[in-house]
Amino acid sequence: MIPFAAVFQRLGLRVNEYGRKTLELFVGSVSPPVHYLLTFIQHLAISWIVAVPLVLLLGQISRKRNKLLVGLAYGAAFYVAVNSLALPVAFGDPTPWRLGFTVVYPSLFIHLVYGFTVALLARPLVAPGTFYKPKLQ
Repeated sequence: MIPFAAVFQRLGLRVNEYGRKTLELFVGSVSPPVHYLLTFIQHLAISWIVAVPLVLLLGQISRKRNKLLVGLAYGAAFYVAVNSLALPVAFGDPTPWRLGFTVVYPSLFIHLVYGFTVALLARPLVAPGTFYKPKLQ
């Protein structure tokens, strides 16, 4: 997703608005090299955590095409729920939908790529057709 974000930023489009704001809540203002490193770590951690429900869901689907469609839908749903609604509300900002298509599409596209990529590369945590049931001791 980083190459797409870099291209969108180079074009002067808004990406990673809430990654930056969230990071500043925890560490304040830091030098650019440290900021880039912490942003990478932040996105890596969030990406892994957010992928877990998708990977569990993908374990229930056998056809590759359907998995890819579910990945795209998951990426879009995550963008809508979190990046376009929850985070703007939490930070007191207008939603991207109010700011226009040029604010919506870069992040939406990156989230679609994320969902597609997770669906393409994920290995099931459980056998297809079975639901994850943790063993209780």
